[in-house]
Amino acid sequence: MPEPMYRRIAEDLRHRIELGQLPPDAALSKEEALRALPPGAALPSEEELRAEYGPDGQNVSRNTVRDAVKLLVSGGLIETRPGQGTFVLRKMTTFITRLNTDPGSGISDSQVYKSEVQRQGRIPEDTLRVEVQPAKDLVAEQLELDDGAQVILRHQERRIDRAPWSLQTTYYPMDLVLKYPAAARLLEARSIDEGAIQYLKESLAITQVGWRDTIIARPPNAGERAFFDLSDKVQVAVFEFRRTGYADDGKPIRLTVTVYPADRNKFEMEAGDVPPRRHRDAA
Repeated sequence: MPEPMYRRIAEDLRHRIELGQLPPDAALSKEEALRALPPGAALPSEEELRAEYGPDGQNVSRNTVRDAVKLLVSGGLIETRPGQGTFVLRKMTTFITRLNTDPGSGISDSQVYKSEVQRQGRIPEDTLRVEVQPAKDLVAEQLELDDGAQVILRHQERRIDRAPWSLQTTYYPMDLVLKYPAAARLLEARSIDEGAIQYLKESLAITQVGWRDTIIARPPNAGERAFFDLSDKVQVAVFEFRRTGYADDGKPIRLTVTVYPADRNKFEMEAGDVPPRRHRDAA
């Protein structure tokens, strides 16, 4: 019994979507490159699909095309946006972040994060922005500052294999720079290669001896939804990690807020005598 036409159309579109998700240096024929549907691309219109898959110049029925589209929607490959069209969704490979209890490092410290990404054979990419802002609400509370006190904000947009993966913002009291001239690197819009914790320890003799974490799950805000390219049709929560680091005098030295979308992140923690993992669960 021949396969229904709507399934044949769906399978061909699925193949074109898979072609569009291959790396840029993949060897594709000219025809494959033209037919590929990369993440974010719009599918041809209903009329175009009817004509493209119709036999001998005849259009297939609207219901046939619509059934094919429904099959791909149910498989999480595409989404239909009212008034805009139907678009290819980005396929995500889960990244596993290892949580640890070493007070000299950070759960989202760039150095730890990059090394773990590279260890998994993937490519990290960061975009850094540095600002000076008045502290308020959560920042003022966690850093034990008066509202309006100046803080240094170091904000990173982080990607893995060019896909947006997390947003991280670290706040430092401006008093660090006023009191310690060597802290001026915190104001530079460039990465601190040795890591901020190590930099504070070596240059300012400020040692992080502990931290307090708060982890919450919440809906993404508009800016997060746009950066992570989250569909309006699929409800994806984000995890917000708030880490306040403390020096040996008991005073907070930084607040790091990291936002991870739940559709592409997984966290694991090991404690005690645990054997090496035989295989990594990427699901």
